[in-house]
Amino acid sequence: MLKGLIAAGFAVGLSAAAWAQADPALGNWGRRAPLLAPNSEFTLTSANGKIYVLGGYPAGRVSVKTVQVYDIAGDAWTRGPDLPEVNNHGMAAAYGDVIYLFGGQTDPQTAYVDAVYSLDTRQGANARWEERARMPTKRSAGAAAVHEGKIYVVGGRPPRGHDFAVYDPRTDTWERLPDLPTQRNHISAEMIDGKIHVFGGRLGGGFMSDKTAAHEVYDPATRQWTVAAPMLKPRSGINSAITYGCVHVWGGEEEAGVFPDHDIYDPRNDSWSKLPNMPIPVHGVTGATFAEGLIYVTGGGTEVGGNSGSLLNQIYRPGVKCE
Repeated sequence: MLKGLIAAGFAVGLSAAAWAQADPALGNWGRRAPLLAPNSEFTLTSANGKIYVLGGYPAGRVSVKTVQVYDIAGDAWTRGPDLPEVNNHGMAAAYGDVIYLFGGQTDPQTAYVDAVYSLDTRQGANARWEERARMPTKRSAGAAAVHEGKIYVVGGRPPRGHDFAVYDPRTDTWERLPDLPTQRNHISAEMIDGKIHVFGGRLGGGFMSDKTAAHEVYDPATRQWTVAAPMLKPRSGINSAITYGCVHVWGGEEEAGVFPDHDIYDPRNDSWSKLPNMPIPVHGVTGATFAEGLIYVTGGGTEVGGNSGSLLNQIYRPGVKCE
């Protein structure tokens, strides 16, 4: 049954209307219009009512410059301006209506980059990528979070798993910060009550390496790291979103397959609980969007490794509040 659903998800040429579904009830999953091209191992961010899918592997672990843009209100996809160079495992964030792409790789193995590019989404069809100040180190497969006008970029594939630095878009400058205590990559990060929470990940470069359930928290005010409740199990290749004060963490991969797990973290009591599994498990996406009461779980690989990018555009309507 699952194979049939996944095969349907890979179908090319279906109109948005063919995928249209009623909004899911609280605590349930649904679908929206599929991507223009199958994709995984990419990063995304959202600005100005749209989701921007940046680079990735559409097939065969061949990186692309492609930018796919989803209009949330219109449930429709278009092509955005290509990236200046091919990219996979990048890290993205938005500050206002400007989106930023940090680092990543230009091949599937070790070609890490320190490049930073920005795109002003207010310029519409005239928007073009601009180069910004490069990161202090070359890295990929970390995560980014925004706080008080600055963008914090944490973690990365070995040997950059401890790296932590902050970018100021207003001055186009970087500052190195205290190392992430547990070096790791394929992580997720969220800003909660002014502190950066970093979840899970793997210790080595590939999906067969050891995973971790580590959950570490950085306080920009004190410039110190502390330890919080670990995830329910070690997972990497995960994605996350914060909704109504709760952090949702889903997906990921290991040698045995793709994790269907969907867990939730409540910062009020530093505790985790389990929600029903995803209908179609995915991995290989960094960044998620919560808009109009829905979490958008866009694209992702449905099998381990980098050869199974999908067209999936799953949605989830959270029903739990941590406020």
